[in-house]
Amino acid sequence: MLEFLNRYFFGISVPLLLVFAGIYLTFKLKCFYIFHPIKVIKTFFKKQPGSGISPFSAVSTALAGTLGVGNIVGVASALSLGGYGAIFWMWISAVCASVLKYSEIALSVSHRRYRADGSPHGGAMYYIFDYLNAHKKPTFGIFLSGIFAGLCILDSFTMGCIVQINSAANAIHTTLGIDALWIGIGVALFVLFIVLTGKRSIFALNEKLVPFLSLGYILISIIIIIIKKDMLPTAFGLIFKNAFCFDSAMGGFIGFILSRSLRYGTMRGLLSNEAGCGTAPLAHSAANTKSPAEQGFWGIFEVFIDTIILCTMTALVIIVSTDCTPLPNLDGINLTIFSYSQVIGTYAGFFIALSILFFGFATILCWAYYGLECVSFLTNKKAFSYLYIASFLGCIIYGSLIAPENIWGMADFAIGIMTTINVCMLISMRREICEITVNYFNNKVEHP
Repeated sequence: MLEFLNRYFFGISVPLLLVFAGIYLTFKLKCFYIFHPIKVIKTFFKKQPGSGISPFSAVSTALAGTLGVGNIVGVASALSLGGYGAIFWMWISAVCASVLKYSEIALSVSHRRYRADGSPHGGAMYYIFDYLNAHKKPTFGIFLSGIFAGLCILDSFTMGCIVQINSAANAIHTTLGIDALWIGIGVALFVLFIVLTGKRSIFALNEKLVPFLSLGYILISIIIIIIKKDMLPTAFGLIFKNAFCFDSAMGGFIGFILSRSLRYGTMRGLLSNEAGCGTAPLAHSAANTKSPAEQGFWGIFEVFIDTIILCTMTALVIIVSTDCTPLPNLDGINLTIFSYSQVIGTYAGFFIALSILFFGFATILCWAYYGLECVSFLTNKKAFSYLYIASFLGCIIYGSLIAPENIWGMADFAIGIMTTINVCMLISMRREICEITVNYFNNKVEHP
């Protein structure tokens, strides 16, 4: 049933929704990040005072939410299931979705709340509720924002936890021979320690861990690409050629929207950068910032680094490592390890396994924060937060032992609904997004 819905409903509606909404908002906002790049880039070098966390800390945590699966396992999965052309649709989804990420982050900062100590927090569920409540639909606002928060909690258990730890445990077990159960228990204990020391610890750790891991991963990927540089023209040719090779017998437009390359490229691209699905605003709303627009600029940067840079590097390494011949029949994690090891030997396998472990750990921490924020939105009772933490730790141990056969389908299903809700709200709140953007470029900076 999930496979049917993901293929014939979300596999069609989500790619089209992202593309059309992205194009619409890009023109609605007058392509500001294309015509004002200097002003956007200057934002990344500003220091922001306040009781929240730094903007860079927020973007590091948001990146942590996708780097483990999105850039490594997700890209390999997209190539295995959708073919070389899936990478092209990853790029398209990133270009179209970057403005969506800007919009959702700007709205979340504008509608965020403040704790007793003055620290900010928020997420998509807050602007969903505020918008519907302002339009005299409070009951529907409670229902829809509650559905979004509930799906985000479900996603934290599945894609944010089980998929991550399963990939990491399998990688470490395959390369180092360490029992998967001990890996699960070790990660669970570290996560428990960090969560109990406070939510700020999650941001602080990710701020140090994510840039270090990303630079290391980029470096080794560049080395492999340089070694296999003669295969690059063929690799890009395969990506563009297969992007339009539709596996649907119906052909034409129906063949386009049902093609495996489009479906897996767009969905894994969404998984890679989270743009449009409304999860990244949970991290960005906690940042110190002078205006919602400034933090939104970090969202555009995030999509570029995550999908255009890191995902492309992973894809090129996988393609050129086999000299552009058909890919071996391996799952996502083993395909990635195989590809990197083919070029620079066994040590590359160790590096990828450890990268997936640490990326996965950062991602699990990020999603633990997302889940706790959604639980606190639904109820203020501490007992439910403790219950969530216990369940999350249980999922870590469970995921280290059990292959998540249907978890990808559940994750795609939850993300599909969340994206549909969130993007529809972004379109509905387009006037506010435009007002935030215009005010910033007219030097009328808001202080949320």
